[in-house]
Amino acid sequence: MNHRITLATAALALLSAFAVQAAEPAASAPNMPRVDKRQAHQEQRIQQGVASGQLTARETLRVEREQKHIATAEARAEADGKVTGAERKRLHKMQNAASRDIRRQKHDGQTAGK
Repeated sequence: MNHRITLATAALALLSAFAVQAAEPAASAPNMPRVDKRQAHQEQRIQQGVASGQLTARETLRVEREQKHIATAEARAEADGKVTGAERKRLHKMQNAASRDIRRQKHDGQTAGK
């Protein structure tokens, strides 16, 4: 059992490193500071959930995948050098959904058996 927990923790750490790396190009763009700040805050919430055991390995993979999807959408929106109002609205909507998902997963009663 301890081996499974250690393996899951290592996998989560690796996934987190990839998520941060994927968000870095978007974070360097001055075009969307609110989106970038919110992405960073949501990543902190996920890491806190992992550290406290509120998020299971499966839940963490799911919310991290959602964060990566948002970072990809942001990069795509910024690719042409101009982020339209519609693109910005879509990103905020995606972030709202991700925030709700993080909260639901952290407070659903499932824990990473430590």
